[in-house]
Amino acid sequence: MPHESALEWISNQQPAMLSLLEELVNIDSHSYDKEGVARVFKRLKSFFESHGLTTETHFVQGVEAALSVTVNPNSPIGSPVLLMGHCDTVFPKGEVSKRPFRVHNGRAYGPGVADMKAGVVMNAFIIAALAQSGQESPAVTALFTCDEEIGSPLSKEVIEHFARKSAFVFNGEPGRPSGNVVTGRKGGIFLELDVEGKAAHSGANFSEGINAISEIANKIVELDKLTQIDDGITVSVGLVSGGQSVNTSAPSAKASIDVRVRDLQQREEIMGRIQCICNKKFITGTLSQLNIIGEFKPFVPSPESQKLFALYRDCLASLGHHTEQEFSGGCADSGVTSSLGAVTLCGTGPVGGKYHTPDEYTEIASLTPRATAVLLAIEKLPAEFPRTN
Repeated sequence: MPHESALEWISNQQPAMLSLLEELVNIDSHSYDKEGVARVFKRLKSFFESHGLTTETHFVQGVEAALSVTVNPNSPIGSPVLLMGHCDTVFPKGEVSKRPFRVHNGRAYGPGVADMKAGVVMNAFIIAALAQSGQESPAVTALFTCDEEIGSPLSKEVIEHFARKSAFVFNGEPGRPSGNVVTGRKGGIFLELDVEGKAAHSGANFSEGINAISEIANKIVELDKLTQIDDGITVSVGLVSGGQSVNTSAPSAKASIDVRVRDLQQREEIMGRIQCICNKKFITGTLSQLNIIGEFKPFVPSPESQKLFALYRDCLASLGHHTEQEFSGGCADSGVTSSLGAVTLCGTGPVGGKYHTPDEYTEIASLTPRATAVLLAIEKLPAEFPRTN
């Protein structure tokens, strides 16, 4: 019996896709829960094995940072394609027991169902479709990572490795609630500011103390002034901690800072101004240290990425679905791949919304069409499409 084409096969896979999505959503996999993420990887490995495919696990610092699988690895046709997805979520261990996967009125709910386990499932089935069909295609790799939600500190080097080998990237982050895809994203820098002061009794020896909380408070006021909404630059202090006791001058304090920029020039300018504020001593005797703990590069549109969007849009339209492009203030690994010259499109995953909340959802009816649109786009990719650098 001849193989079905990849497109014919994928068109009948919605129940199987939904079943795998349920399994993955019902695995707690917070970014710092490496055992949980490894369980997601294990389930994906068994899925690919059932389709005769061999996976590769990528270890970084002794941790399972990523899983990859490639179909038609030695294909002479076209240019290599990378499908990306992250298996971690923002939800803590135990969240699944409180609100496991469920379906209601055509939507799937559960921790990380849209961001981005539906995209992970979609990419897995795209690879399976190409493998089972036996049809010729470019080399297509699916990469699944462990820590995108915290800036990909472990998986970034693996992403960079595959980005350098790929001409095109489809990042399966969720399609917007409107059905749109993402053709540009802000970059994000996550910083920690540590301030050291000196403890002293607030009553008996007040003048001997150096209050680190007061110092960090002065810095926060100045940091807040750096936000420039019209230019797309935001600086936000999201976490603050410090002190020893209510009757002691605080010997230490810490602040976590979120910075968003549209491009690398803005990044350099704003980071210089932040560093100046953090170096300034508002209270004599304090010591301050600023560290970058995670960073996403901006996803900046290019003429080539606009052509890729147009191709994908036309493929989706041929299936009776409409999409436009939009810019997102959120960050993603598409900034890594685009900055390395791979022509990138983001938000190609199933349509969803209310990410990072208890009401997060995925539109079940979008699973198959969005997968089919990527398959169609892969078929139509021109071999001569250039990388962007």
